[in-house]
Amino acid sequence: MKIAIYPGSFDPITFGHIDIVERACALFDKVILGVAESESKKPLFDVAQRIKLIESIFKDNPKIEVLGYSKKLTVDLARENNAIAIIRGLRAVADFEYEFQLATMNRSLAPDIESIFFTPKDTLIYVSSSLVKEIAQFGGDVSRFVTPNVKAALMEKFSS
Repeated sequence: MKIAIYPGSFDPITFGHIDIVERACALFDKVILGVAESESKKPLFDVAQRIKLIESIFKDNPKIEVLGYSKKLTVDLARENNAIAIIRGLRAVADFEYEFQLATMNRSLAPDIESIFFTPKDTLIYVSSSLVKEIAQFGGDVSRFVTPNVKAALMEKFSS
């Protein structure tokens, strides 16, 4: 079984993330979304909330598993789950330098695990979780960027 890990904070998950997950499912038997705690990023949703949102989106896809993790290297999460690849998304040239460094470091730590990069559809290339949160915070419509359950969770967070 070919397994890939797609790590991220997914705070919140966007259509860009979903596009990458769906395309990764076409290449792998199983795709594990590793939801990183990411306390340094001061997430809007805690790990349990992010996992619940993601699981409800992919509830009908048996190829997808969602795991939370913290204080652990992504390559260690990959090894623990017998993954052969780490999936990463690239939106713009600005992402490339950081992702290249990360992939090179991961290869140094785990030469048996490949880093695979996906770019989202051109209609989603500008979408980021940070921008979605900012739009939602100021009452903007995020329905073009996130699923209805994520939009509802954002509206609930920012209505209080």
